Amino acid sequence: MTHFKSILALAAALALSTAGASAETTHIFWKDLRPVTQAVAEDAGLPMIAAKLPDHGETLSVALQGKTIQLAGYALPVDRDGDLVYQFLLVPWTGACSHMPTPPPNQIVLVTPARPYKMSEAYQPVAVAGALNPEMEKSQLFILDGVSVIQSGYAVRKADVKAVDTVPDSIVLPVNSPWSFLNKKKN
Repeated sequence: MTHFKSILALAAALALSTAGASAETTHIFWKDLRPVTQAVAEDAGLPMIAAKLPDHGETLSVALQGKTIQLAGYALPVDRDGDLVYQFLLVPWTGACSHMPTPPPNQIVLVTPARPYKMSEAYQPVAVAGALNPEMEKSQLFILDGVSVIQSGYAVRKADVKAVDTVPDSIVLPVNSPWSFLNKKKN
């Protein structure tokens, strides 16, 4: 019986240490994924796009490699079956990749949820938590006007995903943009 109590005590200690690990989650913003020397955008009010950057946004920040992070953004499904999404791109603004020029790879995260995530629409605002790994990867998107290959600079696998109302550092498209209808309404 003493052996059984030892196993229970060990299991309780492991559970407490695992619970403490969630306290180590670092809440980050999109700016944290690019090198500090990289400008946000060439023109005020316009999102940063790969074509405007000398390195096309392929320079990644390795400071957060392997750390558990939480980042809010907009989910763009890559692999889905009906309303269940098995993999998606997390992007900093609505319309990115399918309706507008693609953000640089260091502003796109390929997310594989720990379990399929139920999503009713593309560009749903979500928060993703998990280990961040810098790794360039290409994903194929099937969008209205054809197939598009998008390069992401980071990946979060086995991610916890939850719906959020707002993305704190989201870029709002200029009013004169033909895609401004994609801006999420604020209550």
